[in-house]
Amino acid sequence: MQTMSTSRPIRVLIAKVGLDGHDRGAKVIAHALREAGMEVIYTGLRKSPEAIVKTAVEEDVDAIGLSILSGAHNTLVPRVLELLRQSNAGGIPVLLGGTIPTDDIELLKSAGVAAILGPGTPLADVVERIRACALSARVADGFTK
Repeated sequence: MQTMSTSRPIRVLIAKVGLDGHDRGAKVIAHALREAGMEVIYTGLRKSPEAIVKTAVEEDVDAIGLSILSGAHNTLVPRVLELLRQSNAGGIPVLLGGTIPTDDIELLKSAGVAAILGPGTPLADVVERIRACALSARVADGFTK
């Protein structure tokens, strides 16, 4: 019988996907996650879906937080999800933050986005949603992390 490992904190990748050049929100989220005891890998600006997935796999993250403000979410986010599946990492939950039109939310969730956290979401709610998604992924993975 496997038991949940508490040997390491939750690891979260925070990434700015695409050509979006504004990262203040992503940095605020990264700081809040660190303050909550999580390990955060921040990719910086203008990362491709391929670079994000490569980093997520290499860093063995429990969750990915994507930040996008450019309006390219319907193209870039499904690409990240597909690349995760191709890398046998489809169990890593992807949470999306940024300006996402209401009309696009169901499409993104049906593609596999675990949660969408829009502007104004309280930091405590963001932290708890990421924690819940990451821990659920650990459970689904058989408590191996």
